[in-house]
Amino acid sequence: MMRPGDWSIAMKPIWIVGPLALAAATPAMAQEERDYCPARPGLGDTPCTIAPGRVSVETGLADWQHDRSGGAVTDTITLADTLVRAGIGTSFEAEIGWTPYVRERVRDAGGVATGSAVGDLTLGLRKNLVHPDGSGFSITLEPLVMLPVGKAPAGAGDWSAALAIPASLALPGDFSIQSTATLAAAVDGDGHGRHFQASEVVGLGVPLTSALSFTLEGQWIRDEDPAGGTTQGYAGGSFAWSVSDDLQLDVGGALGLNHDAADTEIYAGIARRF
Repeated sequence: MMRPGDWSIAMKPIWIVGPLALAAATPAMAQEERDYCPARPGLGDTPCTIAPGRVSVETGLADWQHDRSGGAVTDTITLADTLVRAGIGTSFEAEIGWTPYVRERVRDAGGVATGSAVGDLTLGLRKNLVHPDGSGFSITLEPLVMLPVGKAPAGAGDWSAALAIPASLALPGDFSIQSTATLAAAVDGDGHGRHFQASEVVGLGVPLTSALSFTLEGQWIRDEDPAGGTTQGYAGGSFAWSVSDDLQLDVGGALGLNHDAADTEIYAGIARRF
């Protein structure tokens, strides 16, 4: 999903996916049985890692974000935002993400302006420190780097980097508490240089049936852009449906809680393990 206000708003090329999947599926890596735990949906992330020899392809089929601020109305549509995760060890995985299409439409007193482009490329590594299957208490370190291969309005214009720390705690009755803290060197608004950004997501996972779950989340983002710092707050909710052991469908949305935040976001996606 395209997380509102996040440093990696265009994070999620096909020419790399084939070799990555092939490397992850080598016979030397015996496949390990583990429940499927996609990184989507939601505002936060998951601390679990994909089992060695397995590959997860997670795609935001469509995402719509709407915002009214400064006398302008901005609608942003993102299609096929995709993250590929490959298990390369018992508690270690590699990630690659790319957004092939973002369209932005801005309406203000001067008229209507539209633009579309591909997004930047994100590379990441995920190292789980305890319980790589996400059971009990689980925590992971996830360094990320975004390469400026996209163009405005999807591309940031320069490279950026971040460290995400997803964690979760299993509660009785299959409930869970989830947290994702992120520290980032985010790209300045003018596309040149970087500044400090920090965010925190806290969520509650609620099982509805054996296959359907709901997650309620809150997100805080502090952005120290030289053009003007902002503090954004969001509340989000998402449903995930495990169609089978290796297939998940999801829908969700988020609401901005203050003036700095985007107003609304709605999305739907799919995750498939191979």
